[in-house]
This record gives sequence, structure tokens and C-alpha cells, in this order.
Amino acid sequence: MEVTEITAAKFQDMIRVAAHRIKQNAEFVNSLNVFPVPDGDTGTNMTLTFQSGAKAVLESDRDSVGELAQHLGKGLLMGARGNSGVISSQLFRGFAKNVINKKTLSAQDLADAFAAGVETAYKAVMKPVEGTILTVAREAAKAGLKAAAASDDTIVVMDAVTKAAKRALAKTPDLLPVLKEVGVVDSGGQGLVFLYEGFGEGLSGKASDPAYTPDDKEMEEMVNAKHHQGAQTQLNPDDIVYGYCTEMMVELGKGEAPKPFDYEAFRNYLNSLGDSTLVIADDEVVKVHVHTEHPGTVFRYGQQFGALAKIKVDNMRLQHESIIERESENEQAKAPQPLAEIGVVAIAAGAGLGDLFKSLGVTAVLNGGQTMNPSTNDILEAINQAHAKNVIVLPNNSNIFMAAEEAGKAAEVNVALVRSKTINQGLTAMLGFNPDQTLTANQESMTEELGNVVSGSVTQAIRDTVIDGLTIHKDDYMGIIDNKIKVSEPDRLQATIDMIEAMVDEDSEIVTLIVGEDGKRDEAEAIETAITEAHEDLEVEIHDGDQPVYPYLVSVE
Repeated sequence: MEVTEITAAKFQDMIRVAAHRIKQNAEFVNSLNVFPVPDGDTGTNMTLTFQSGAKAVLESDRDSVGELAQHLGKGLLMGARGNSGVISSQLFRGFAKNVINKKTLSAQDLADAFAAGVETAYKAVMKPVEGTILTVAREAAKAGLKAAAASDDTIVVMDAVTKAAKRALAKTPDLLPVLKEVGVVDSGGQGLVFLYEGFGEGLSGKASDPAYTPDDKEMEEMVNAKHHQGAQTQLNPDDIVYGYCTEMMVELGKGEAPKPFDYEAFRNYLNSLGDSTLVIADDEVVKVHVHTEHPGTVFRYGQQFGALAKIKVDNMRLQHESIIERESENEQAKAPQPLAEIGVVAIAAGAGLGDLFKSLGVTAVLNGGQTMNPSTNDILEAINQAHAKNVIVLPNNSNIFMAAEEAGKAAEVNVALVRSKTINQGLTAMLGFNPDQTLTANQESMTEELGNVVSGSVTQAIRDTVIDGLTIHKDDYMGIIDNKIKVSEPDRLQATIDMIEAMVDEDSEIVTLIVGEDGKRDEAEAIETAITEAHEDLEVEIHDGDQPVYPYLVSVE
């Protein structure tokens, strides 16, 4: 079989099958996490990211590959989760820009687009690391260009891209020593290989399930998977100002005497009705998401410009028991409040951690983190919920940096990122926050605080491995200090004590122990006793964090 031209329908097949293929293999990609901890979410992140893009493509009736590719790029960006998801979105953002004016794609067009995607992704990453998804994408694109120079068959090009990606993936352990030590290939690179395999199957007609379509229910089920419970990407109920999550799709120009559509006027009006507003439009369709007290008003307004093809309303208050009582007190719409000068968004999983951050002055807490990275759109909504002219974001996880950066770029207010890598760093950073100072001054002072804390976490190993010469057995409790595994013990109490001993020095003054949902208060008190008996000058504070995966989080200052 030979395919010299990729049509819009064929492109949709490629996207559909790729979305299915990455979903089928998400847990396998998760299992490639270098650290043997139960939080390997690369497969989940890439699946949810690509499904977001696939939905945008498969819901479109455009007959141009270039236009479909723009939908793909937008969908991927707004659904991007974790570094792997953001890098994937950049790969296909560059792809989309390169084909924007193409109705169909030739073999050379396809190869050029993959190469453009690599260029965009490398520019988006501040310090590219070889042996990762970037390496796999680059080598695959090179092979695609070489194949296109010798053949006008897009299947030949896609096959060359996929085979080169697999070869590059196999070599990732040689480029990243930690991969070789643990005996795995790069998880992001593996995810990309599955996407490329899906493209090839869709292009050649070998789709395993051509009827597959990502839907909201399926994506929600993945977000709410059992090993991600307690880390939902939902805002704290106390932050809900507008109770109805309202969505609609308007087919512009259809219906009875539609008005001419003006993007700015349309968006400004919706902003006056609520917050968390997202409006994506092209010449034919406008998609809307807004949190409001008046969903009916939103729909009536949309009907002025065309026919409503899709509508959805969720009562966010009814989704949270703590908000139900508030409904009876105020069912009428509240006038929009003026924006505060500055606010702070922190990302953390666990009600106790949320309370801790709020007690330190955080405006809005977005549930998520190590066990479930929030998407760009989740973070953007949290920024909007902060309801401030200037917003500081504390990601508290290095895997969330890129999504937070993209959310900051998309926000309509000034956003600064304080690169907290751990919950402990995020809490300490708040000591440098002063609401009377400027955004830049706060970013600088909060960033300075990051160096004043040593972060530790305790969790259970999910497999046998050896890292940095340390032998780790399945079900051992590991003490991780500043993202390096330093302790492995079968007894959790001893593992935690040993980890804290490795964290303290003669200048240490305070040890903060945060108890997770799997931790025990009496065990925490036993840890406190052991530490204070060994170090009489140390003060130990215990807090309930309710965080998943990590029974204990520890900071030493």
C-alpha cells in the first residue's frame, strides 16, 4: 500500500489511533519511572495530554490538515500535564505551525513538520537533556527527512520515523546513566514511540480500533484512577466564587439571523459574567468554558452568534459537601469583586497541606502534585481563581514547572513562578511573601527562601532496584532527601529517623514532620521523641498533611 497524500480524514485516523495506543500502554510507561516509588505518571500525563488534543481534532469537521493540526496544538497545550506532556505539546505545536497552510500533507511535508516540532520543543526547554523524549524525537525527525528525500510515500516516512525513534529509545540508557543503573529506557521517549506507532497504524489503515474516540468520561476515569485518589486536580471548595462550570460550542453563522462575531467583545462579555474564562475560536466554531452564576445567560448570548452544537453545565457547589450549606445563603449572582493586588497559587495534594499553605497566606490551593500533575488549563483556572492582578505560582514539584510556565503565558494577569521543587520548599518560600511588595520583589525573596530548607520524604518501594549504589528491596521504606534516595529500611519508623539524621547538621534548628494519609500520629510522636533525645537543641513540629503516597514529609531548617 502507498499513501502519497495525507488528507484531513487520514490525519484524523492517525490522531485517533495514536490516542488509543498511548492509552493502552499508559501503565507500562508509568512503570518505567526511574525511582521505585508509586508515582510514575509519565504514561498518564502523556495520555491525558494527547487525548485533549485528539478530542479537539476529532470533534472538528475541517477538511484541511493544516486547520486540524491547529486544533491539535491548542488541545495539547491546554491539556498538557507534567514535563512529558508539555514537551509533547511543544513537539506538535511546532508540527502544527509548519503545516498551517497545508490542505493535505506530502511525504516531504510530514518529514518537515516532525523536524519543525523538534526545533520548537528544544527551544521550549531551558536545559535540554540527552537521553530523553527530546533525543528520541530528534533522531526520529532526522530519519524522516532522509526517507522523504528518497520516497514520496508517507507510509515509508512514518515507518522510518518510528523505527528511528525505537533505536534512539534503546540508546537512552547510554546517554543517561541513571536509566542504565535502574535498567529502564526513558519513559517519555517510550510514550512518544507509542504515539508514532499509532500514527503509522492510522496512516496505513492497520488501526486496531478505528472507532475509538476519546471522551470526557474516559479522561475523567483516568484522572480519578485509584492510585491517584487524593490528588484530584480540583480547587479547594472554599475558593469557588462562581458555582456553575459552563461549556458550549457555537457554530458561527448558523441559526436565525446570527450577529457578526467579534472575539474580543465576545470574550469581554463572558468575563463580566464570571471567571476561569477560556474562549477558543476560528472562522466556524467558538468553544467556551466559563465559571458563572448564570449559565442560561451564557447560552442565550452564544445563540446570538450561531447555533449551539454542544452545551454542558456542572454545579460545582453540589460536587462538594462543604459548599452545599452556602448555596441556601446566596443563590443570587454576586457582583464581581475587584482584583487584589497580589495572590499566591500553591499546588499540593491533601487537605491538611492545603490548610497549611492557606495559613501562610496562599490565596488558592490546587489539589495535585507528585501523584497527579495538573494540566496547563488546571493551573490557568487556579490563577484565575486567585482573583489578583499579580499571581505567584508555587508548583512544589519540578515536573509541574513547564505546565506552570505555559499557564503563566496564557494568563491575562501578571504571573511569576517560584520554582519550588517540593512541598517543603513551597511552605518555606511563603516565609518570604509580603503582600505589600511587588510581584518581582516577592518572587526574588521567596526564591531566596528555597535554599534555607532541606526536604525529605518517606515512601515505600514498589520494586527491587539499585540506585547510586544503594540496594533497595520491594516494600522497603525509602528516605528521599532533596530528590535523592539516601535510606532504605524495612521498618518505616527507623527509615524516617535515619533520614532525618542524614538531613540535620550543627546549624539545624527546626524539624517539621508532616503526616500523610498513610502515616500515624503516634508513630510521628515516636519519631519526635527519638530526634529530640538525640538532638536536644532541635525543635520538632508535627502537622497533619493528609498527602497521598508519602506517609511523612520532612523539612529541616
